[in-house]
Amino acid sequence: MAQLEVTYETRHGKPRRILLVCTQRIGDVLLTTPLARSMKRAWPETQIDMLVLPGTEGALAGNPDIAQILALPQRVGLLEKLAQLRRLWQRYDLAVSPLATDRARLFCRVAGRYRVGLLQAQGERSKRGLLNRWAVFDDLDTHTVSMGLRIAELLGIPACAEVVPPTAAWSGVAEKLTALPVAAPFAVLHPYPKFSYKMWTATGWIALTQALHAQGLQVVLTGGPDRDEGDYTDQIAKSAAEQGVRVMNLAGQLSLGETAELIRRAALFVGPDTAVTHIAAATGTPTLALFGPSNPVKWGPWPQGRTALESPWPRRGSSQQGNVFLLQGEDARACVPCLLEGCERHVNSLSACLQNLATRRVIEIATRMIRSP
Repeated sequence: MAQLEVTYETRHGKPRRILLVCTQRIGDVLLTTPLARSMKRAWPETQIDMLVLPGTEGALAGNPDIAQILALPQRVGLLEKLAQLRRLWQRYDLAVSPLATDRARLFCRVAGRYRVGLLQAQGERSKRGLLNRWAVFDDLDTHTVSMGLRIAELLGIPACAEVVPPTAAWSGVAEKLTALPVAAPFAVLHPYPKFSYKMWTATGWIALTQALHAQGLQVVLTGGPDRDEGDYTDQIAKSAAEQGVRVMNLAGQLSLGETAELIRRAALFVGPDTAVTHIAAATGTPTLALFGPSNPVKWGPWPQGRTALESPWPRRGSSQQGNVFLLQGEDARACVPCLLEGCERHVNSLSACLQNLATRRVIEIATRMIRSP
């Protein structure tokens, strides 16, 4: 007779409170939402709180699976850090983290009476005492969504591979779109990533606005509140205006939830490897993602409605999966993706594969997606 698998529930019963720890960037927080959804579906009455870094909680706006968001600053003094840990001490039946980091495991160890997480394949034997169960972290051949759902497997619950985008009231967005013709179809472009090595060219974005305008679409630019980001989108909008194309620039004016609501109603979204592109993919809007040195297997946008747990993307090549087309950059040295931070190996350097990505190729794919979403 086959031995029955021992799950968390068969051993401990249904948890009353769970802490999900994701102390990384906005994109990491967003791609943890499938794990939260998996746990909420398995245990509908359970309270799930999420611990994140300040500035990333916008990725969880309106998320129905999360009861409370704990945004704890990372760089604090010893006394404040001890106060954080004291407030969390053993408050949760279960603490989980899809991150293989010391910070995440420490929070799990302090907060949860039972802990599940990830360990690096090498060099972390001494850290196993922080967790009751763990899986081996793969940073190369497993998608971030799939990696997080390994936790669901460890808990013995069904894995739900649904990325949950943030939400907000549409009224706040609609007020900013009054300059658009009533019911005009529009495309959303998000030109500016957090790091320079993920950037396409300004001339490419300007040409794309002209091409979309020729297809009968209004163009709306989105971006964060940073001054450099605003200056960059202003440059694109002004250059397009000089060519007779009016572009609405909403960079710095929308929350992440409002940005998601805007994209949800768009005919097309185009963006680089950034958290907003992941949000766009999750809304179901036709999404064109421009990828350079990043690893698509791990970081390619997760298409809406995908249920298979393996990565949608190969490491090399451009293709479409569901509502997402991943267009990989071009470079004569055939080094794409190099998995490095730009050609000069730092986040503020540019990547030749994206700088050489042909504008005609981007326009061709964008046009195809508009006509056959």
